[in-house]
Amino acid sequence: MKRILISIFCLFLVFYSTLGQTPEKRQYKATRISNAPAIDGILDDEAWKEGTWADEFTQNRPYNGKPSIQRTDFKILFDADNLYVAIRSFDTSPDSIVNRLTRRDQADGDLVGIIIDSFHDLRTGFLFGVSSSGVKYDQMFTNDGQNQDSSWDPNWWVRTSINKEGWIAEMRIPFSQLRFDKNSGEVWGFDIARIIYRYDEQSFWQHIPRDASEFIHLMGELTGLEGIKPRKILDVTPYGVVKAETFRAEPENPFRDKGRKFGLNGGLDAKIGITNNMTMDLTLNPDFGQVEADPSVVNLTAYETFFSEKRPFFIEGNNITNFNIGLGNGDVGNDNLFYSRRIGRAPHGNPDLSGGLHADIPIATSIIGAGKLTGKTKNGLSIGFIEAVTAEEKAKIDSEGKRTYETVEPLTNYFVGRVQKDINEGRTIIGGILTGTNRYLDSNLADFMHKSAYSGGFDFTQYTKDKKWMFNLNAAFSQVNGSKKALDYTQRSSARYFQRPDNDYTKYDTTRTSLMGSGGRMQIQKLNGHLFLLGAVTWKTPGFETNDLGYLREADQIISVIVAGYSLWDPKWIYRNFNINGDIFLMNNFGGDVTSMGFEWNASTELKNYWSVWTGGNLSGTSLSTGMLRGGPMMKLPGNTSARIGFSSDYHKKFTYSIYFNGSDGWEKDSWNLNAGTDLSYKPTNYLLFTISPSYSKSFSELQYVDNLTYNNNDRYIFGSIKRKTISSSLRVNLNLSPNLTIQYWGQPFIASGKYYDFKYITNPMADRYSDRFHTYTSGQLTEKPDNYSIDENTDGSEDYTFNKMDFNYKAFLSNLVLRWEYSPGSSVYLVWSQTRNGYNSTGNLDFFNDFGDLFNHRLYRQDDNYHLNNVFLIKFSYRFGLK
Repeated sequence: MKRILISIFCLFLVFYSTLGQTPEKRQYKATRISNAPAIDGILDDEAWKEGTWADEFTQNRPYNGKPSIQRTDFKILFDADNLYVAIRSFDTSPDSIVNRLTRRDQADGDLVGIIIDSFHDLRTGFLFGVSSSGVKYDQMFTNDGQNQDSSWDPNWWVRTSINKEGWIAEMRIPFSQLRFDKNSGEVWGFDIARIIYRYDEQSFWQHIPRDASEFIHLMGELTGLEGIKPRKILDVTPYGVVKAETFRAEPENPFRDKGRKFGLNGGLDAKIGITNNMTMDLTLNPDFGQVEADPSVVNLTAYETFFSEKRPFFIEGNNITNFNIGLGNGDVGNDNLFYSRRIGRAPHGNPDLSGGLHADIPIATSIIGAGKLTGKTKNGLSIGFIEAVTAEEKAKIDSEGKRTYETVEPLTNYFVGRVQKDINEGRTIIGGILTGTNRYLDSNLADFMHKSAYSGGFDFTQYTKDKKWMFNLNAAFSQVNGSKKALDYTQRSSARYFQRPDNDYTKYDTTRTSLMGSGGRMQIQKLNGHLFLLGAVTWKTPGFETNDLGYLREADQIISVIVAGYSLWDPKWIYRNFNINGDIFLMNNFGGDVTSMGFEWNASTELKNYWSVWTGGNLSGTSLSTGMLRGGPMMKLPGNTSARIGFSSDYHKKFTYSIYFNGSDGWEKDSWNLNAGTDLSYKPTNYLLFTISPSYSKSFSELQYVDNLTYNNNDRYIFGSIKRKTISSSLRVNLNLSPNLTIQYWGQPFIASGKYYDFKYITNPMADRYSDRFHTYTSGQLTEKPDNYSIDENTDGSEDYTFNKMDFNYKAFLSNLVLRWEYSPGSSVYLVWSQTRNGYNSTGNLDFFNDFGDLFNHRLYRQDDNYHLNNVFLIKFSYRFGLK
């Protein structure tokens, strides 16, 4: 740990010596016009006779620095309200232009776009792009292009046309959709980009080198916009929803006796320009019925499954409110002070329905309203504030006609405040964040929920002059407050397990009413060139807790990582590009134990024929788990080796596919798993796309947690061997009738099984020999019963304890059909059909054909209480009033 910290510090001292020069910037002068052109993609208006055409594009890929294969030129005009852009993409083979219809922001085929840095802070860019078929793709770039926000959907107009010389894009971009200060039009940053799909070529007017760490600061300059005035945006978009839901009627349940429900709902979204650079987004009673459901999973761990955010209000502009203290992707990389899925989540409470009671329990918490203020001043101060209020939710409980109500989620206020300041043209960045959660709890919920929770942090980033090296520090703190029972629950949670009997470095206090902790990440990184280097350390103290508004998988953790990689991107020999990287990692807890260490490596290449191949592996040594016994002592676990390999075909073709395999093997033959899958894609026409992604996994573990019991005043940590099988697939159909009218279907069949056997209890979790760490029950000790297992541990003929059977077979089919028509910019109609099918049995076996057939056996849904079928139909209509 100390050696890694010293190495990072030494790198920080020398990274200023790596200085370089940026390419000379090109300039283009826009021309003011008095008569606006009609946006039709033709360029035959008198306005386009004014101004100057500019060309000479340079490749970014595949041949960095070489002239573009095809000629591209552009012209920029403006008036008091709009920027007008014309881009002519010449092509010597116009019939080879790849002209595909897709949904907005999923543009495919030949593309062009303009990126505008209207702040001219050299860190922020607004992309207005279009495909040759007229599909918009717009993005907001922050942090000099490192972060991309595809959910940003400004209101602008564009048309395209194909002719014998190539294709044309004609754009009208209202100044109200850009953020800039008065009298700031002397110089803006900008660039024009083009992608020629069949050559896999990306070129820019102002050359962006392939080895550039970021790109906004390297763009060219747009001049001549003197006299323009900022336009404050004011858009108000009311919506209405008509909803019908069907399910199996349950005559004995008064909440589901009719088998159907109907609903009518409405709300309001608004976007208000507070100042020239600050925008407030408001939503009242939002509805996200058109959003795709989360995929099915079976989670046998003690940790929460992480799901990505899909709701538009929380996605747009989420870069500014992000405060990540994790590393990379996956479980460790998700740790963040703000996890927006907490707002509007499923209620925490679960009423006791024993005795034949029935209840109507909300499946999600209603959001009364939310507001978001984002923007950036001319002095480089970025801000992001979110305030949201969710409703108190009550379960309706029926007992022989008598109705009672139980609160399952309290009225809650959520707050996030984030600021960042750019200094020295973005080479130095300092910032901070503060989050707060305040709940109005009743006596029932106060036993396991925090009354209040706060977190905050400070971040500092320093780049070298040429932005080839970067040093970053994110430091955070947390505090949660509540009743003694709630804090006892927090201390005993899977994130920390304070109650562990061998835990001698933290204090488990049942009288505690608050808990504080800290966490953070420090890293130094080489950003450009063929060689990539990264050294990083993350830490989370045992008392660190952010799960009220953030996401934290596990506290009490220090992770140190050193990463090195090498990339070649100029096509040579048989490849177009090649990448290889590896890392070594070390994990500690705050008791000084080395809990894990290992090595990872990855390699990938794209061949000259556009096929790709990738491989990788992992070598993890013997580890110490503080969570294996779920509150019991630390346990030593064997190491394992894993490997993966895959390939994909030429993505330019109508039919493409990829195949992958990965697997792992425990060093003590204590575990193994095998995963295989494929992704198939077929584009029969330019407006229709089919994709299917089936996968199969099979695994074995000798130590799967079952239960924790007491026998003769001693803990019995019960485990079993388990064999698991999972078959799943994702099917998507995209039918694009026009750039603004699309039909999308998504379906996911999912079948998973788990069979337990060879039950055992832990005897010596830290024994040197693996086989000495547990005792497997003999046939004389274990007796199988219909619903459980009976244990006679001392074999005296009497039952000492029991534990439940855990075998499972779970199956589900989720589907979502959405017709979306954006009949005017910002105004849409959605027609949605969502269906959920799921079933369960305790056989523990998987038979694909029978299980898949059961998902569509309507007799089971009518007669078996373990099978459920639910349909939701809705129509959502919204209309945007652009008041300014």
